[in-house]
Order: sequence, then structure tokens, then C-alpha cells
Amino acid sequence: MHIHILGICGTFMGGLALIARELGYKVTGSDQNVYPPMSTQLEQQGIELMSGYRPENLDCKPDLVVIGNALSRGNPEVEAVLNRGLKYVSGPQWLAEHVLAERWVLGVAGTHGKTTTTSMLSWILEYQGFKPGFLIGGIPLNFGISARLGESSFFVIEADEYDCAFFDKRSKFVHYRPRTAILNNLEYDHADIFPDLDAIKKQFHHLLRTVPGEGLVIAPEADDNITDVLDMGCWTPVEKTSIQGRSAWNAELINSDGTRFKVNYDGAEQGEVLWNLTGNHNVGNALSAIAAARHIGITPKDAIAALGKFKNVKRRMEVLAKIDGVTLYDDFAHHPTAIKTTLEGLRKQVGSERIIAIVEPRSNTMRMGIHTESLAKSLVEADQAILFQPENLGWDLSGLKNYAGNIEICKTLDEIIAKLKLEARYGGHFVLMSNGSFGGIYTRLQQELR
Repeated sequence: MHIHILGICGTFMGGLALIARELGYKVTGSDQNVYPPMSTQLEQQGIELMSGYRPENLDCKPDLVVIGNALSRGNPEVEAVLNRGLKYVSGPQWLAEHVLAERWVLGVAGTHGKTTTTSMLSWILEYQGFKPGFLIGGIPLNFGISARLGESSFFVIEADEYDCAFFDKRSKFVHYRPRTAILNNLEYDHADIFPDLDAIKKQFHHLLRTVPGEGLVIAPEADDNITDVLDMGCWTPVEKTSIQGRSAWNAELINSDGTRFKVNYDGAEQGEVLWNLTGNHNVGNALSAIAAARHIGITPKDAIAALGKFKNVKRRMEVLAKIDGVTLYDDFAHHPTAIKTTLEGLRKQVGSERIIAIVEPRSNTMRMGIHTESLAKSLVEADQAILFQPENLGWDLSGLKNYAGNIEICKTLDEIIAKLKLEARYGGHFVLMSNGSFGGIYTRLQQELR
């Protein structure tokens, strides 16, 4: 069978392509921008890539076209699919029908921490010899790939609330039907498709409706929005997590930066996690992963041992370089809460050392100007925050200065790099925060600092 994937270089669709290839399908695909590392990963698996969306890409007459959610009506290749009467489907539906149907699915949902928690859980299963399948919205450093079919009945998946395709506006995760479901947290995001927070809560409740009564839901005690979703109706046992609290799963911090903590279950200590990750958000992610692993029979002690060897995810506070007293980080930040928790964790780790946050507001919600005051206040732990104001952003970032005194606005990458070269004389921690390529600043800045 030949499947052709539209939007193949996205993390989710690229992962789907790798899994389809493992299943023995002939796989081709097209994308507006075909570039490494995803293009390299796909081409190494014998997948033919086509740059740009064009009707002639379909002349190979695929048996099925899988259409990504970034494509809409009016796209030349989408229009050709419809006009030629080709069979088509969304990525989540294809995955549900061809991969997940006979598996024990462990799904990780939430506004923040999905990629990291999914990576932790996949690694715990791998460390214990389960050889799980997984599909992750990033590249976990323990594996070096974002997706694989796996060799066991278990499949770990990042359960995203974003919509499926132009013809299926439900959240992706309603297709996955997890037996073990983690609901990490819930905040307003994806303002381009959700009018308000209640609309997202409704989708999360749709997810809850698919979890079997003999399954398990894992949720934080302190998240009121998740509590609202559970109160809408839940037919599955729920285990709650907390930090310095009294939930069934509770983390007791030993180091305030989150690098060392005790794990307690029903009041009994299960062991200590000692690792390189920082921040309470990662402590919470770890608790959820340990609880999910226990649901399939992995003891907390063994899960804790695995987390001690967890290497995190590419672009999650990844140290790019250390140059003459400056540590340069790459962080896949897309929401004020993620920015805030990341910087808080770094501050607890480095004490009074200088922190400079360099932010590209690139997500759809950020670009719409939904987060103004919260974005400014998320940067409070940085000694200095430099925000990139490109011409096409659509709103004026200078208004952020009304809420915080540490903010500077730059309209070009050259201006940002010039400022950072001056700041580099005093050393410190430079955190580049974007969910995109940030105009290639990562390589350019390293070259300039050297």
C-alpha cells in the first residue's frame, strides 16, 4: 500500500511516516519546507520527499492521502486530492485505525509538559525491557528518534488537544482511546481554534469519555481546570499527584530546584529521583510518568531508577554551548506558564548568576496577542528579557513594559545578537525561547560569541 502524507516534515506527521514505513508501507510526502533534521530522518528510511504543495505530487497515484492539520482548503495539493476523488484521512485517525487499535495506549495530555512526560514514560518502559511503541512531539535524547512502532502491546503517545484536519475539527486525542491517561494541566491556549477555556475543557472531557472503566486517569490535585473536567463526569479510577502535598502520589522536594526529590505513594516512600532536570513542572511530570508506569506493572522503584538515567528532550533547556562564561540554552517555549516555570527552575539552580531570556512569540496564541500581562510577568526571574518584534507579528510588544521593568524589544536578529555580545562580557545564562527556528539565531549567536 502506498500512502502520501501532506505536511510530512511536522513532528507528528513525520513520526507517523516513520511508523508507516516500519509497517511496510510505501511512503511519500510533501511539505512547504523540507529541511533537516526531520527531512534527513525520513530520507534515511527511504521516504521520498517533495518540496512545496503541488497537484503533480499526486501523480504517483497513492492508495491513501494522510492530510496534516496545518493544511486547509485552497491549498493546491488539498484541492487536487478532492478533485481527483482520492481517499484521504487525518493523521490521528490513520494512527488509531492502523497502529493503536490492538495496543494498550498510554496517552499524555495537557497544555504543558506533554512531550517531556511522554518521553519519560517511554523511557521507563524501555528501561524495563518493554520496547514500547511511541509517537512524541519532540526528540527524546534517550532514543534519538521521535516515533517507532515498538515490539510490545504498549504504545505511548503525546495526546494533543489541537484539531485533526480541515475536515475533522475534533482534538487529536479523541482518536487515541487510551487505557492509561495522564492529564498534566489545563490552561487557555490555541486561541486560533478555541474561543475560550471552556471549549478546551469540553474537548478534554471528550477524551475522558473514551477511557475505559478498567483504565486509569492520572491528574494533578492542584489544577482547578482539570478538576472541572473531572467533575463533568468520569467513569474511570483517578489517581491524583501533588508536590509537597497529600495526594496519593506526592513529591517531597529535597533540593528546591527539583533535581532531587522523594516519591511517596499512599504515604509510603518509594525512593528518590536524582537527575539533571530542574523545576517543579518536571517533578510533576515525573510523578505522572511513575504513576502511569505502575498501572502497567512497573514498580515505582524501577521507574525511579529509569528516571535517574533520563536525558530529557531535545530543545527542552538543551545546553547548546558554553562560551567564555556564557551558557547558551535552547528551550521550546510556547506559553507564559512554560516560560515562567522554566526560568524559576533555572533560577533555583543558578542562584544569583545572571539570566537573560530571549523570546520569540511565535505560537498562534502568542502571535494573536492573547497573552500580554501574563507574558511579561512570566519573565520576572530573568535579569533581562529580550523579546523579538518581527514586522509581521501583528501587535506591539512594547506594551509589555507596562507590567515589567526588565523587558527590551528588538526588531531584528542583528539587534538581538549585538546586545547579547555586549552582555556576554559579564557572563551568565542566555535562554533562547521559541517553538520555531528563531531565524537561525542559534548558530549565528554561537559564531558571534566565539
